[in-house]
Amino acid sequence: MRKVLMSVLAFAAIVLSSCGGADRAHQLKVLNWADYIDEEVKANFEQWYYEQTGEQVQLVYETFDINETALTKIEVGHEDYDVFCPSEYIIERMLKKDLILPIQKDLIPDSIYYFDNISPFVLEKFQQMAPSADVKVSDYTAGYMWGTTGFIYNPQFVNREDLVSWAAVLNPKFENRILMKDAFRDVYSVLVLYAFNEQIERGEVTREELVRDITPERVAAVKEVLLKAKKQICGWEVDFGKEEMTKGKAWMNLSWSGDAQFAIEEAAEMGVMLDYIVPQEGSNVWFDGWVIPKYAKNVKAATYFIDYMCKAENALANMGEIGYVSCAGGPLAAAEILEDQNDEEEWPETVDASYFFGNEPIEVDGEMLDPHALHLNPVYYADKSIIDRCALMHDAGDSQEMLLEMWNEIKLAR
Repeated sequence: MRKVLMSVLAFAAIVLSSCGGADRAHQLKVLNWADYIDEEVKANFEQWYYEQTGEQVQLVYETFDINETALTKIEVGHEDYDVFCPSEYIIERMLKKDLILPIQKDLIPDSIYYFDNISPFVLEKFQQMAPSADVKVSDYTAGYMWGTTGFIYNPQFVNREDLVSWAAVLNPKFENRILMKDAFRDVYSVLVLYAFNEQIERGEVTREELVRDITPERVAAVKEVLLKAKKQICGWEVDFGKEEMTKGKAWMNLSWSGDAQFAIEEAAEMGVMLDYIVPQEGSNVWFDGWVIPKYAKNVKAATYFIDYMCKAENALANMGEIGYVSCAGGPLAAAEILEDQNDEEEWPETVDASYFFGNEPIEVDGEMLDPHALHLNPVYYADKSIIDRCALMHDAGDSQEMLLEMWNEIKLAR
């Protein structure tokens, strides 16, 4: 659940600091989404860091629930976090405003260099955030988790065929049964593709243009869709949607793929079957990544922490714990990731994940796997045909207030 809270470990660290027990030079302050890391991975960092450097470091770990709130702490409050995990459009905004330090990879030896584990697909998408052609985004950030936006749904009440289009939010038979993610950027970015689908099909505009270029006309079109969908919407949620879906109080939830996977697993333990679908008009493909904010005090430990989080074994542990899919999938990690994730018995249908793992066969336990036909969880790794219809969200810039005003009007409308 994404609530603003502080872990017991972070609290203890602050108490020690106030008593003189820990100095800032030997602390690593991390700001991450709540429930977005495997606790064992987090707990093992201090020992791993000591083994690599011979130096002690104390992890001070805080969490946040909204990108903009966390960014304000850094941009306005000049908080000295060493590592921050924002979403792609916030990374783009921070790059524009010179709020990120370059990752000093020369601070760590090649023998423990894990940054190359990141999938080339992620690197390509991150580069689209560059504020200018001469900025190499991978010098400033490392991908952590990624996914799509779609519908979590309960097949007991909803036919998959009813969800092939985002028009499902307008279907009167779902009155008061749809939960909407309380994230105006994400919701706008998918519904604008629905509102202008005919123009996309005629080749008059691309999905990338619709998501990137926010205009009054496009905001008005999405507003109209949402106003018509109000009778179907039973709530606006940040985290409780998974529980509501499991209890059957809601039939479908416009949400992130990671929340979908978490909900599917939680519901299965209670004997409830849930599923996930990305409608045919397309969606947004989103990313969260690690950055070192401008006011960081421990750049060395921050660099080691980001590298540590890129280890394939840690990526897999985090995936298993939080339900989101890691950005790890580059040449150094692909075999280890696929050894764990590729499972024909569990996933008999294949997905084309060549966009993520590359086009060349990958050797896993003596077998050559074809990235175009892998047995992977389709919630984690959407088929290439779906990814080809997804666009990356960007910093809204001066249009941010226009979007927020629209969102508030929708939520207040009766």
